[in-house]
Amino acid sequence: MSLDKTNITLLLNQLQQGSERAFAKIYDHCSRPLYRNILFLVKDEEVAQELLQELFLTVWTRREQIDPDKAFWPYLYMVARWLVLNHFQKVARDKRLIDHLIITTVDHVTNAEENMIDQETYELLMRAIEDLPPQRKQVFKLCKFEGKSYQEASEILGISTSTIRNQIVSANKSVKEFFLLNTDLAVFLIVSVALYRINP
Repeated sequence: MSLDKTNITLLLNQLQQGSERAFAKIYDHCSRPLYRNILFLVKDEEVAQELLQELFLTVWTRREQIDPDKAFWPYLYMVARWLVLNHFQKVARDKRLIDHLIITTVDHVTNAEENMIDQETYELLMRAIEDLPPQRKQVFKLCKFEGKSYQEASEILGISTSTIRNQIVSANKSVKEFFLLNTDLAVFLIVSVALYRINP
């Protein structure tokens, strides 16, 4: 069965009634993309598998609280975010690791709908970007949101590729510092952005 919105709503209604068959279908349909997302963040197959199992255990134990009429994928990603957050809180005690994770997040961000970024977090990221100087902001958006290469951005803006590179480095640093001023939100950003690689 292809799980369009109607079928997902039907399965969620069945899940609320304790249907293990509905749960199994949801798991089969949703587990692979969730696993890839978690694995990218934690960089450990065993940990990713454990967190995935914990995610679906949460879905099962809280099945009566799930609203079948609301979008299900954002709910799954929200649970995944907090599970990964808890994992990072246990193991990421080194500020250098947090810095690395934030930079990695910035290097992989695209638009909110495609990656199911939490709207509040997306708006916070937009505030950080809007605070950048005009040229730096333009370079950042071209390379990180529109997927332009340094060469393409250079031709569009009429500046050298080395300037593009320097502006990206400076933009990453500024955005990182913005989130580091809000410690909890910095970690939240790490786990909330659904990631797709953007190669400059």
